[in-house]
Amino acid sequence: MAKFDVAVIGAGAAGMMCAATAAQRGLRVVLIDHAAKLAEKIRISGGGRCNFTNVNAGPANFLSENPHFCKSALSRYTPADFVALVKKHRIGYHEKHRGQLFCDDSAELIIDMLKDECAGGDVHWRMPCKIDSLEQGAEGFVLQTDSGPIEAPSVVIATGGLSIPKIGATDFGYRIAQQFGLRMVEPRPALVPLTFDAQQWAPFVEMSGIALEVDVETGSLKGRNATGARFREDLLFTHRGLSGPAILQISSYWQPGTPIVINLLPELDLAQTLIEGKNTIKKQLGNVLAQWLPARLAEGLLVAHGFALDARLADMPDAQLRKLGAAINQWSLTPNGSEGYKKAEVTRGGIDTRELSQQTMMATKVPGLYFIGETVDVTGWLGGYNFQWAWASGVAAGQAV
Repeated sequence: MAKFDVAVIGAGAAGMMCAATAAQRGLRVVLIDHAAKLAEKIRISGGGRCNFTNVNAGPANFLSENPHFCKSALSRYTPADFVALVKKHRIGYHEKHRGQLFCDDSAELIIDMLKDECAGGDVHWRMPCKIDSLEQGAEGFVLQTDSGPIEAPSVVIATGGLSIPKIGATDFGYRIAQQFGLRMVEPRPALVPLTFDAQQWAPFVEMSGIALEVDVETGSLKGRNATGARFREDLLFTHRGLSGPAILQISSYWQPGTPIVINLLPELDLAQTLIEGKNTIKKQLGNVLAQWLPARLAEGLLVAHGFALDARLADMPDAQLRKLGAAINQWSLTPNGSEGYKKAEVTRGGIDTRELSQQTMMATKVPGLYFIGETVDVTGWLGGYNFQWAWASGVAAGQAV
């Protein structure tokens, strides 16, 4: 029986951060992962350059059924703290729009940095290593693995969610939570492209590849119990529906059966502009719209909403122009689903945070058992926020075990 102070299961962003933090406190730590290749999610993130945090990251950028839970960890380990670690390892980085920080070079540098931090505490590795069972014993927990049994008084689950199964995502963390009687918030894909009924989407299939900046919103935006959100980001038309940062962001808030509302021209009151231009503009409607929208999209929208392409603006009744304005400034459409976990960047839901201590990440019913990172019901916006939660929750547990 190999004995350790802490067993961390899952060698991704949160797991490596937790293992390094605990080991550098002098604890004997083993880090276990079933994959042969380390930290694939870090490796593929940010187009291979790892959007490792966001300078603006704060509790308002996260979704959870218990929205206050993330405040403690995020306040104790901030984006500035992680940037200091990046600088210590002399990794070049740059800021993109809206506070997103990326490596100048490869995401491999972040993986190497975390490995070095683990080495600084002499973390023991078991990888690839399959866990057959996790049981509570007299001395803590006993893990039966294909590389022998392991005993530890503290176990940290950092196995992530269900997103991107082709790189090894599993439901291991959820199964452990259920084994120990912890409540779950139903998991579902988030930061994911949305799809539409094939017949409904037929007029827009030929728009595939068109991208433009839009406002997109869903749900209720007002009142104390507001459940919706609005984002201004780029939208991308696909063969099956909509993608791009705007849609990935709104997908985390979208509820099945409800519409999303898109303003394709957020800087322009289209109806007012068209009505005011009737007396001076002699062009056809399609040509007028093509001043502000890609020509292919302008034509497709006119056809989809029942307008003739050769109609002259000067001949259009004001009521029709208001209808057209609403169709473009308030385009309401209801997705029939999403592209699912295979395309989702993260999983929304997971271990109910009301089962965990917000200071330590430990399950209050199961002393010594901790859950961190994406396994937990805390989901960040697109743009480095989920990595910041991984670092912060990993450090919180690493300091507490």
